[in-house]
Amino acid sequence: MTVFTLRFDFRDPGLTETGMADRYAAALEMAEWADRLGFLAVTLSEHHGSDDGYLPAPLTFAAAIAARTERMIINFSAIPAPLHDPLHLAEQIAVVDLLSRGRVSVVLANGYIPSEFDMFGVSLRDRAARTTETVRTLRAAWTGEPFQHRGRTVRVTPTPHQPGGPKISLGGSVEAAARRAARIADGFVPSWPGVWEHYRDERINLGHPDPGPHFGGNTDFVHLSKDPDRDWARIAPHALHESTAYGAHSAAAGTLGHGVYTTPESAEALRAGGQYRVITPEQLTGELTNAGDAGLVVFHPLMGGIAPELAWESLRLFETDVLPRLRVGT
Repeated sequence: MTVFTLRFDFRDPGLTETGMADRYAAALEMAEWADRLGFLAVTLSEHHGSDDGYLPAPLTFAAAIAARTERMIINFSAIPAPLHDPLHLAEQIAVVDLLSRGRVSVVLANGYIPSEFDMFGVSLRDRAARTTETVRTLRAAWTGEPFQHRGRTVRVTPTPHQPGGPKISLGGSVEAAARRAARIADGFVPSWPGVWEHYRDERINLGHPDPGPHFGGNTDFVHLSKDPDRDWARIAPHALHESTAYGAHSAAAGTLGHGVYTTPESAEALRAGGQYRVITPEQLTGELTNAGDAGLVVFHPLMGGIAPELAWESLRLFETDVLPRLRVGT
């Protein structure tokens, strides 16, 4: 079965005249649209203090999505755990899980951007320990029972809709993160598939069942168009901004090459790399038909500050020219 998901992070470098309030409103409309069409999930990401307005409060936005949708999973990928008070985080996630009637999925990460840690007065050296503490605290908090936290007895209410709370995965792009996920989390979401084998190895060493090879599917950016060359020119500035911004952060953190983003030399080089694709509905239909049950499309419609009206052009083509053909098997 082909899987379709949405993603939002709300980067907006000012390439259009659309204000952030209008972007938020458009994203809610897109989430409602995707829920009606049977999309599996919507993913929200988190960063702080970004010049381009990257979403800093995904839990707040998730509450709005929960109120506008009925079936889609609301996935947080990823929450930089060291930047949050774990008790407050437990409360917020529980509330969104109740609002959505158990549709929350959580990925925690250590974080990697120094300016964010400076903003919250947290040491980068403590990030792995703080992530581990957060996992432990969330699980204890979601029992609804009193427990010991930093030398005092606390209790978090209400409990999530899901018994015991949502499953907790860890994200990461290095071996240490993969092995930590194997030890303390319910799953691992690598930002670079090359570290999956470390997770797999650690799970087996700990006596757990072999999780098997990594199955991530194709998560390249896709924009549908009847005229790809024309619309690549419209998409390219946004793709350049996103790839350059992520690439710069990865370079500063020493993880460039352990992920999908680069610092491209030009729009032509970025297009040739294949991560950002502007293709026809017929091309996407053919790809998904050939992929069979392994088909996956992640729509990031507002990527890099794309104007909502341009994003809707792609989504409507998916609705009218791709989805019906997949459903009838033609």
